[in-house]
Amino acid sequence: MTPTEKSRSAPKPLENIGFISTRIAGTDGVSLEIAKWADVLSRIGGRCYYFAGELDRPEEVSCFVPRAHFDHPDILAINGEVFGRRVRSRGVTDSVHRIKEELKEELYRYIERFSIDLIVPENILAIPMNIPLGIALTELIAETGIPTIAHHHDFSWERIRFLVNACEDYLSMAFPPDLPSIEHVVINSLASEQLSHRRGISNTIVPNVLDFDSIPPGVDSYHKDLRRRVGLDDNDVLVLQPTRVVPRKWIERSIEIVNNLELAKPFLIISHASGDEGDDYNRRIQEYARNMRVEIIHIDDMIAPERGTDARGEKLYTIGDVYRCADLVTYPSGYEGFGNAFLEAVYYERPIVVNRYSTYVRDIEPKGFDVILMDGFVSVQNIVKIREVLSDRERRLEMVRKNFALAEKHFSYRVLEEKLSRLLEVFSNGPPE
Repeated sequence: MTPTEKSRSAPKPLENIGFISTRIAGTDGVSLEIAKWADVLSRIGGRCYYFAGELDRPEEVSCFVPRAHFDHPDILAINGEVFGRRVRSRGVTDSVHRIKEELKEELYRYIERFSIDLIVPENILAIPMNIPLGIALTELIAETGIPTIAHHHDFSWERIRFLVNACEDYLSMAFPPDLPSIEHVVINSLASEQLSHRRGISNTIVPNVLDFDSIPPGVDSYHKDLRRRVGLDDNDVLVLQPTRVVPRKWIERSIEIVNNLELAKPFLIISHASGDEGDDYNRRIQEYARNMRVEIIHIDDMIAPERGTDARGEKLYTIGDVYRCADLVTYPSGYEGFGNAFLEAVYYERPIVVNRYSTYVRDIEPKGFDVILMDGFVSVQNIVKIREVLSDRERRLEMVRKNFALAEKHFSYRVLEEKLSRLLEVFSNGPPE
């Protein structure tokens, strides 16, 4: 039975769920959220499968298509021709449609191979990192009416690099599309309002979550040597910036925090690499750190989804291991879709410095979290409070335990399960006619 025939048959349980993204691998925010959704959907009876251009899921449940990646040379070539300019060539248009057809065929095969009942596009119908993939999936949904929960993390209008473009026709069509079999999900209230205002699309807010019902493991012998490997002793302060190195993370503020704390070893540990936005900003913060007499330690090559060893036999740590070694977490971002690193710091019960980015102010701050707040810059009061928290164990414990309890209430798997169950109920009577 083809996907089209399946969509027109009698309703059946939505058991086989197909995640579709450019990358489902590693510790980037979208991949982490996919793992959480898959965990919860599995708990309520779903079987999860994966389609992407980079995958670290088991082969028996995966469909690996290199051109689905945003970093594929053909996709990078298209992006270079359509962003930052107003007119595109006919050749670029031809490339978009040729690759779109190839990707659509792969998507049909994926759905057929795993008898997919419902698809979950992860950000590929929101941010135009891979235009042919977004168009291909939009056409497939229009052609089949397959039940779809489109999970949007970032939109093109939220990123400066996409504002000037020669592909507004594609953006209007597929980023995101407005089709009757799609339920749209966003991760914060500001995105919800903008999606409704700009596209007239109703949507559901589902915040990022963590499994706060599962108590995090404490310090063990495995990760005790991490401090030594980054050059710190047990009595040194480990300041962790648990983000990628991209401009909106405002890592300069973290450098200033380390500088102002006047530590014996003024190190800033950064957990993630530059990612998809180039290396210019990394060079900028390295220069800034030298001027501030702060040493930046990159440990992205030491982190993996699971403990193990790399090709050289060196020990690999999870991001949880890194948090458990941290004395202070800095999160000075100017913009975040939600804030995975914030929830992770709360989960691992670490004190956190947070800049009041818009989503934090709107969706997180009203919950009453006890954190060290910045208002765009590092103040004297910030440094005083950080020193108090680092030196007063009772104050620190009171802070992190309160935060854990609040996150358990508002951002747990139970919240996600409730929201996903309601979304699945929308399709319980079958796809729209």
